[in-house]
Amino acid sequence: MTNRVTNVAVLGSTGSIGRSTLEVIAASGGTLRVVALSAHGNTDLLLRQAQTVRPRRIVVTDPVAAARQDWSALPAGVELLTGPDAVDSLATDGEVHIVVSAIVGSAGLNGTWAALEAGKTVALANKESLVVGGPLVMQLARQKNAKILPVDSEHSAVFQALQAGQREEVRRVILTASGGPFRCYTAKQLAQVTVAEALAHPTWAMGPKITVDSATLMNKALEIIEARWLFDLTAEQIGVVIHPQSIVHSMVEYRDGSVIAQLSPPDMKLPIQYALTWPERREGVAAKLDWSQAMGLSFEPPDFERFGALKLGLEVAASGGTAGAVLNGANEAAVAAFLDGRLAFSEIVPACRSILQNHNFDPNPSLAQVLEADRWARQEVLRWVGT
Repeated sequence: MTNRVTNVAVLGSTGSIGRSTLEVIAASGGTLRVVALSAHGNTDLLLRQAQTVRPRRIVVTDPVAAARQDWSALPAGVELLTGPDAVDSLATDGEVHIVVSAIVGSAGLNGTWAALEAGKTVALANKESLVVGGPLVMQLARQKNAKILPVDSEHSAVFQALQAGQREEVRRVILTASGGPFRCYTAKQLAQVTVAEALAHPTWAMGPKITVDSATLMNKALEIIEARWLFDLTAEQIGVVIHPQSIVHSMVEYRDGSVIAQLSPPDMKLPIQYALTWPERREGVAAKLDWSQAMGLSFEPPDFERFGALKLGLEVAASGGTAGAVLNGANEAAVAAFLDGRLAFSEIVPACRSILQNHNFDPNPSLAQVLEADRWARQEVLRWVGT
């Protein structure tokens, strides 16, 4: 086991993944060190984090929020940068070994791209980087000899299970989903879901956007697309199973019929730590399974009619091109409209499907073209909700 100190930049440090990452680093005994942090608008928490970990640099991507904050208590030696472009300077800093890409939504793509272009190892919590720019991002990683290590619990589980066999021996990957709070709801009940109900996830503590995605199962649809590019799979090689306990995080089935699964309590600190210390495993602060207690694990096939997002995920994984950018942009805008009370919960997925079906599909887009497709989809959602 190496004793080298690993320098970490955390993009999105005030979100749930960012906060958990700082817990993992604090418990590392000095083998992991924070050298840079970024946040969008939560400047109070960013300042407290800077006071605790004393990085070399912090970035606030929202200049208005940065201007409102009193920075007089910022520790000496901590440089403050502002504006979205400043994230690139953190991602490409020569002192940084690993970049944790934890900015929510397609906004996280720029930081991921900059880090890979600099040849960094990226601990990827921002699935939208691959949903929007999948083949482009993976091609860049190969060109720059950069590593992408998954932080999503499902993709971390697949990554670990893939080490049990040869790549050509894989038959398929099975992603698990809790099913969210509405897995037994009727169509009529889904039409009446409130924001408060959608934000009450049964097993995971996450930000509002991801929590709503988990309730619609759009989060799983995006994970299907992410897995397709990250592990170089076909859409036919990706399955989903409902597992309400969230103990089995995903599985890999090999051609001989063996199924390798990764199990742990629903605690994001474990996949975060594995990405930061890979290929080593170390003691950490993540919760452990208690094998002295009785435990039941159940699995059931998903209802593709009730949760149409899963169909969209498989369709987009098969299509590639601009489809991922359009689905992601439409979903982000639709979720925002739902949280603002302008769109019903049951209309989120239909809005995404309609916009996806009516876009000008390009099978081989450039990065600029996928970003434009993302912007177009957001504007179409605004037209959908009538604003």
